[in-house]
Amino acid sequence: MGYVVKEIFFTLQGEGFHAGTPAVFCRFAGCNLWTGKEAHRQSAVCQFCDTDFVGTDGPGGAHFPSPHGVADAIASCWGDRTGSRFVVLTGGEPLLQVDTELVAALHEQGFTIAVETNGTCEAPSDIDWVCVSPKAGTDLVIKSGDELKLVFPQPGLGPADVRALDFDHFFLQPMAGSESEANTAEAVEYCLANPTWRLSVQTHKYLGIP
Repeated sequence: MGYVVKEIFFTLQGEGFHAGTPAVFCRFAGCNLWTGKEAHRQSAVCQFCDTDFVGTDGPGGAHFPSPHGVADAIASCWGDRTGSRFVVLTGGEPLLQVDTELVAALHEQGFTIAVETNGTCEAPSDIDWVCVSPKAGTDLVIKSGDELKLVFPQPGLGPADVRALDFDHFFLQPMAGSESEANTAEAVEYCLANPTWRLSVQTHKYLGIP
């Protein structure tokens, strides 16, 4: 079956707990909540995604027949840089494709593995860092992990709906778009009133990096 990857690139993690951390991003093609095509956005479960995850035409994108092929491409992107190797598996929805074989291949290459998921698919047990960004109208399969990052405000899903889940860190991330300034102000106000929550800002957009 292999792995369908949109793009692989080296950058700084822009949001959440690891913001500012150098990382290789491996973006898998495909998602179970939206096709990625604008014609289908209004009928999708998730209608506010701002990521292109269709096809394999991004930098480093390809159809990889084996987990070692993906791991080798990620290691090549890291290159000969020093420091702790860190990879973020994202999408789309990466857990439609990420399996124990790929996780093992990346660990063999010395990577600490983080995954960013909508939480509707099972995750291999040996992923090092699990970040769930839940979406309204879905059934969460992953109810515990390292980081919960809620896009806010999100109709039909608020902080109180997910606060009882078993995560170590809780982040509110203002929804991007035409109302982003108002959404950021509302998220700041909520975090100040509820200090369990921390603010996640998409710093990569301000910095103009991938």
